[in-house]
Amino acid sequence: MIPTATYRVQFHAGFTFADAAGLARYWGDLGVSHLYASPIATARSGSMHGYDVVDPTTINPALGGEGGFRDLVARLRAEGLGVILDIVPNHLAVGGGDNAWWLDVLEKGEASAYAPVFDIDWRPADPALRGKVLAPFLGVPYGEALAAGEIRLEAGDDGAIWALAHGHHRFPIRETDRAEVQASGLAAFDPAHEAGRARLHDLLERQAFRLSWWRTAGDEINWRRFFDITELAGVRVEDPAVFDLIHALPLRLYAESLIDGLRIDHIDGLADPGGYIGRLRTLLAERETDRPAEAPGGSAYLVVEKILAPRETLQGGWACDGATGYEFMDDVAALMHDPAGADRLTAMWEQVSGRPGEFEAEEHLARRELLTHGFAGQVEAAAGVFHELARGSLATRDLTQGALRRALIELLAGFGAYRLYGDGAPLSQAEQELLSAAGVKARSGLKPADLPALEQIEAWLGGQGPGELDMRRRALRKFHQLSAPVAAKSAEDTAFYRHLRLLSRNEVGSNPGRLALSTEDFHEQNRARAAEHPGAMLTTATHDHKRGEDARARLAVLSETAEIWCDRVRTWLSLTPPEMAQADAYQMHQTLVGALPLDLGLDDDRGLAELEQRVAGWFVKALREGKLRSSWVAPDTVYEEICLAHLSRCLADRSYRASLYGLVGEIAPAGAMKGLAQALLRSASPGMPDTYQGAELWDFSLVDPDNRRPVDFDRRRAMLVHPDALDLGRWRDGGVKQQVIARSLDLRRKMPETFQAGDYAPLQVSGVRKDAVIAFARRCKAGMVVAAAVIHCPPSALAAGQPLPVREWWEDTEIQLGEAADFSDQLCGGRIAAASAPAAVLFERLPVALLSRT
Repeated sequence: MIPTATYRVQFHAGFTFADAAGLARYWGDLGVSHLYASPIATARSGSMHGYDVVDPTTINPALGGEGGFRDLVARLRAEGLGVILDIVPNHLAVGGGDNAWWLDVLEKGEASAYAPVFDIDWRPADPALRGKVLAPFLGVPYGEALAAGEIRLEAGDDGAIWALAHGHHRFPIRETDRAEVQASGLAAFDPAHEAGRARLHDLLERQAFRLSWWRTAGDEINWRRFFDITELAGVRVEDPAVFDLIHALPLRLYAESLIDGLRIDHIDGLADPGGYIGRLRTLLAERETDRPAEAPGGSAYLVVEKILAPRETLQGGWACDGATGYEFMDDVAALMHDPAGADRLTAMWEQVSGRPGEFEAEEHLARRELLTHGFAGQVEAAAGVFHELARGSLATRDLTQGALRRALIELLAGFGAYRLYGDGAPLSQAEQELLSAAGVKARSGLKPADLPALEQIEAWLGGQGPGELDMRRRALRKFHQLSAPVAAKSAEDTAFYRHLRLLSRNEVGSNPGRLALSTEDFHEQNRARAAEHPGAMLTTATHDHKRGEDARARLAVLSETAEIWCDRVRTWLSLTPPEMAQADAYQMHQTLVGALPLDLGLDDDRGLAELEQRVAGWFVKALREGKLRSSWVAPDTVYEEICLAHLSRCLADRSYRASLYGLVGEIAPAGAMKGLAQALLRSASPGMPDTYQGAELWDFSLVDPDNRRPVDFDRRRAMLVHPDALDLGRWRDGGVKQQVIARSLDLRRKMPETFQAGDYAPLQVSGVRKDAVIAFARRCKAGMVVAAAVIHCPPSALAAGQPLPVREWWEDTEIQLGEAADFSDQLCGGRIAAASAPAAVLFERLPVALLSRT
């Protein structure tokens, strides 16, 4: 049941099921077959994304509840559309007072029926936490909070007693202590006087939770979090009972044909991803017989959110249709860059920042910092489990926990992927090579005395070494579930905000160290996808992207005009105040170049104020994620204000604005050309294309929450039927991009076999501009499709400020169409009856082409 195409929607209280229901016809007209919904289970009040689920068994009433969801599905089905649902099996939202399962655990401890749901270490090395849950939710140190009266008791209507602290956080007092509180009265525990504070402290110390300052979490937490977010607690779906509890809702929705497939969030956070997928696939298959007769046939569509490292492929044997498309987003974005600009841009970045020019070095530094600070507690817990494993054998009993900890840190600091998947059995050759490469790096950072510990960890990870299998598996899972969040936080949430050579390459799932990708390598990736995961999702924008797909495309032009960029930005950098780092000014200027709206006038005060507000939100987040001059843990608001003041001054300076607008005016048409190429390649490449909400028009958004702003669907509906939408003379409104997507998806709908199962064949391009074009064919017995796009063209060769090369520039460039046939032009109309086409003819009206024959 592979969709033709999906459209991703972010549900929240401001965009509900009822709002979506009115768009069903528009999405059908756009060419999509399925709505791709963000998580809909009951989430924390006010959630704008749905990944902070507090009750996975019910549909969020803030979105319209189950009744509203059923109404939405009915409207979608009436237009021939289905639903792919995003689910979150890795974690639940905790803290506050809205997760009943978590509150039950806080009250009853290990005796709670929900204790197995959460990944809690009830026997940590710290005796103060044995049998308890660390609750690091206080805004200040515990003693200070207690003395200031920031922790107090409250009685509930049902006889419950709560400890309230730091705003919305509630902690239930266990039942055995309630009688004491009720007998003494709440006033006896009033922290306003010394006796009350002492009595309150004694009461709190007897609970199944231990209150602490939020900054203690990194060092002392005894439960797994999602990355380093303390209000998201890891869930043990490896336990069959927990699995069934978490998945009861989506499995029921699938059995009732309310959904047709699932997207699995953060698969690498799970203890056994392969086992999880296998179990989920089996349970979905069992429910296929329960689906109504009129439900779409075939097995459920199933994709996993997985970030693949360079040269890494999805694990063989996983019972899914593929990943969610980050690897394609990386490939197609790199394809738009010119490798010739790499040296110049690297030299400029090194000069501006004084930091490493190579991304790998920056990522390694970030990994070491996080392993010794933000994840220190989890590192210690993993070292403790490996130490326990070592003590179980005479051959390894003398390996100390300290040596094992140091070896783990060095091994993880040099790890080249999110994680391994071995669970006690020998690794695949690819995984063994990954482990060996990490081991080589680790050896360079360890003293000889610690090498035996490293070698033994390597042996265990490789499926060898002493110890009982269950104990080895426990240790390996600790390693794997630490490896994945360290990879994510060190790269995407740290190094991506430090290595700022060209921001268009700093994207989720991307490798900023690789500036560009050749057409040959892009073809090879597409061939592999066609052979291994022809149903994998293809995306170029997501709810997690750092900047919109068209902002990246525009910035990619700087790789082709590196000298012009460097000269211009040097002038801008001369405006930087001495108390502000040049590197931060450099990323600010890049961001303005990428995000400047096409319709923003030079003296549009209101529009400029809105742009400043958006960029200011990005700027603060970028500074804190980078953790160099500010951070989320210790915000330097003085420095942040210096940066924001500089942003404001620049945008208020008309000469700066004129220079900024001048550069953007030069490169924007070339950026739009690349944006159209991305849209076509996503629609025609092997896989299943997804359009992120609103990105059918130009998308110059920034990192969340900017990329989750309301979408003007009325405008998009009107543009879709505009008679001149494909006219390049009005390219700035984005209608041409929408038309390329809609017409491409319409062809996918008409020729599903060609796109889903057809061969993939690169097409030869010859002539002086052969490197400016990518072209390929999709073929099967039912028909043939040719897709071609212009991916490189200097701005000076574009026609009158349009995203289209002038005819003369092409000279003798020609595209071989694979065979002599009568092709129908699906974008511009007309026919081509030949075995080849001159580029000047093929790209006469648009910089992209889509041909078909049946």
